[in-house]
Amino acid sequence: MSMAFSTHKQHQHLPNLCGATAAPPPTPSAQPNHQTVTSSAAADALSNLLHRLPPTLSLPKRRSSTSATSPPPPTLSFSDPNFNHLLLSSGSELGFLQLTNHDIPSQLANSAETESLSLFELTRDQKESCFPKNWPLGFDADDDDEEEEDGDGKGESFCLDTECSTETTTDLSLTSLREFTRALEKLGLKIIDKLADAMGFDNSIGEDPTRFRSLMWISEGFHGDHDKPSGGFYPYVIGLQYQIRCQKYSLLKDSGSVSVSPQVDSIMVTLGDIAQVWSNGKLSKVRGRPMACLGDGNKSRLVSMSLLVTLPCNSRVTPLLPEVVGEEGTGDEDDESQVCGSKEEQEKRLFNSFSFEDYAWRVYNECYLFNDPLDKYRI
Repeated sequence: MSMAFSTHKQHQHLPNLCGATAAPPPTPSAQPNHQTVTSSAAADALSNLLHRLPPTLSLPKRRSSTSATSPPPPTLSFSDPNFNHLLLSSGSELGFLQLTNHDIPSQLANSAETESLSLFELTRDQKESCFPKNWPLGFDADDDDEEEEDGDGKGESFCLDTECSTETTTDLSLTSLREFTRALEKLGLKIIDKLADAMGFDNSIGEDPTRFRSLMWISEGFHGDHDKPSGGFYPYVIGLQYQIRCQKYSLLKDSGSVSVSPQVDSIMVTLGDIAQVWSNGKLSKVRGRPMACLGDGNKSRLVSMSLLVTLPCNSRVTPLLPEVVGEEGTGDEDDESQVCGSKEEQEKRLFNSFSFEDYAWRVYNECYLFNDPLDKYRI
């Protein structure tokens, strides 16, 4: 029997079972009547221990230390006449899928990967001067893992805008990466538009580019280093990742992590926390970006390029509910009570409205491997 506990909270409530000051149990040889401990006695001892735990102890959802194997991601194609229905079904049940028959050529993806790899060949000074930190844009590194014996830094990542802008004039060429980023953004907005249509939202939601902000997140993978993504979590509506080669990825769900192996040349699509709030909880979500599962001893280099369609920092996040204006509305734009209607007409709101910037900063800088950061805003 095993239980997963949040190491930063729950451990302080547990009794000290193996500390140095605890008196050791009597050895069997010291007892006058030596008997083998039966499984029944062990079960009774465990039961007594569990009953001694504080009644207010809150256990998180069980999250296995090893990823559970998931069925292959559902496959969708824009040519399917039932695309909207299948998109909504996959989004509600899983929160991820693989898209085929898209218009992004594999040659462009490979060229973009080559240019992305060149970013990690720069010196530390070049990385910081070409891509200064302007959160969330720029170069980022986990300083705890920065210096390695082989000279490579672990946990390094680059977050770029759709123009793949740099601050200094260098010989660095990012032409293919820029084209690749724009192509993924265009595809992502199209998927958002179809998802909004399937859910009965404003069908032009994906046609307004000023409503969204796209970020290209590039990180380099290392063998045995897939417990958390470099660069931290960042909230998003939808994420897209082109599958250049056969590669297994770990996706962090609310119930734990699952492993998926999308087919080559497909685009893995994940729905994020903002999509879940917009849908008022109807859509499932994937926390953070997909993490490459690199087996221990695998020395090959791997760059992950994830396009996140997210929101401008000054946005507010709120469920997109059908507006039924009743007589009690005040007319104030900031007063959510203006959308009141009758209980039969108005869908019950499951999330409070919140600032995207505040939420993004909290999610990026704090660890949420066990707890859902959206719990704070649930009604």
